[in-house]
Amino acid sequence: MEKAFTILRRRLNAEEYLIYLQVITPRLGDATKELRDVTVGISLQDIFDGAKSVGGKIRG
Repeated sequence: MEKAFTILRRRLNAEEYLIYLQVITPRLGDATKELRDVTVGISLQDIFDGAKSVGGKIRG
């Protein structure tokens, strides 16, 4: 894990790295329900398109 974090710190800016840490950090509550609530109306294609646009910015 430490090696992965080191790589991510080098590849991501501070804001992106903090967002990543927030996403992977365990939280209280029902994560599945929260994810369903946040993603209502989002298609799988929307997710793929979003990932492609973010991937291009990171490689930049």
